[in-house]
Amino acid sequence: MPDEKPTSFRELFLRHRRGLLDYLRRRVGPEDASDLLQETFVRALRRERFDTVEDPPAFLKQIAVNLSRDLARRRESEARYFVAGEDAEDIVDPTIAPDDLHEASERARRFLAAVEALPPKCRQAFVLRRFEDLSHDEIAARLGVTRNMVEKHLRLALERLRAALD
Repeated sequence: MPDEKPTSFRELFLRHRRGLLDYLRRRVGPEDASDLLQETFVRALRRERFDTVEDPPAFLKQIAVNLSRDLARRRESEARYFVAGEDAEDIVDPTIAPDDLHEASERARRFLAAVEALPPKCRQAFVLRRFEDLSHDEIAARLGVTRNMVEKHLRLALERLRAALD
């Protein structure tokens, strides 16, 4: 029976959620495991032609592995840039002029708008490289494109972002 292919997505979920949840709890802790389990199944549901997946349990496990790695990278990035427990008043330098703060805020708004305006694959490549610190090969695998295409996406992103900020 365990080797039989599930007849429905619901059956697949019921059969494998406990094992995936246990795996995710060990990897990311109990507070994030349920969210990642849900995201695992959401991503599987969104996949076109899921019915053609050769080994659905292995496919689900790979999604869970990727999500747990993504979370670990995100936590690592956050740890580098954010200090827990600091209040905004402690972080903002009171000697900075309000005009400078406004200018920085405006520049950040333009930057975010420019990122949002990028073509989808270009934006994904940029975000994965800049904010998740993935290599070009990892980005290529994640997006299903060649390394050369990742480099083209990143060049386009940088050109458009520079133009938006100048």
